[in-house]
Amino acid sequence: MRILFVGDVFGQAGRRIVSEHLRPVIEQRGVDLVVVNAENAAGGFGLTPGIADELFDQGAHVITTGNHVWDKREIIEYMQSAPENSHDRPRRVLRPANYVAGTPGFGFYQGELPTGQTYAVINLQGRIFMANLEDPFRTADALLQKIKAKVILVDFHAEATSEKAALGWYLDGRVTAVIGTHTHVPTADERILPGGTAYQTDVGMSGPFDSVIGVEKELSLARFLSGMPGKFEAARGDPRMCAAFVECDGATGRAVSIQRIMLGE
Repeated sequence: MRILFVGDVFGQAGRRIVSEHLRPVIEQRGVDLVVVNAENAAGGFGLTPGIADELFDQGAHVITTGNHVWDKREIIEYMQSAPENSHDRPRRVLRPANYVAGTPGFGFYQGELPTGQTYAVINLQGRIFMANLEDPFRTADALLQKIKAKVILVDFHAEATSEKAALGWYLDGRVTAVIGTHTHVPTADERILPGGTAYQTDVGMSGPFDSVIGVEKELSLARFLSGMPGKFEAARGDPRMCAAFVECDGATGRAVSIQRIMLGE
């Protein structure tokens, strides 16, 4: 089974580069399952129902998010429009599973491909240098008790590389892949852990590389140099799509390879 995970789609530039490359990559590599992190897709902050539908139309099966999930309030009603047992598009837009009980939406999804292959996607958020959510490690334990699929991909949206690496080792042999998001900088540490779990600390950003992690350089520099708050705007220059391509055994869920992908215009 072949899985494509596309890293944080950032703003219009990110949406454009994903629109250009996603379908061709799916066809050229024979991808079975496509997961896209889109928490920055709407102007660099948040996700709208319309953009979610665009990504589904382009081939995404599941959309994951992170700490900016609520920046566009209309996504809340969209998520709440589908019950837990639904397979409709709103149910396949995830927020981190370790938000407190009662938060809108769902943090994991179990689905089935046309081939009959079952899969699951878990969305988690880190706690170091981020919001103090529930423990992502124990949240993962609880979810894995519910999930029956063998192929399980985890999007760990976290700041600290140590926390990401720790979760990778913690889940090794229990999930197919642990792929990090949030920092927007692709890491060169992709590997298969001893238990058969594919791991990469951060898949990187699908967005404008002529920027400071997606933001206009001048606006980011002004904040660093002055210490004063200011409005950030999404940059547009040199867009690239960053992704991870994972091959696994569909019967066992064990990964056999992981490859970094970066594609420009």
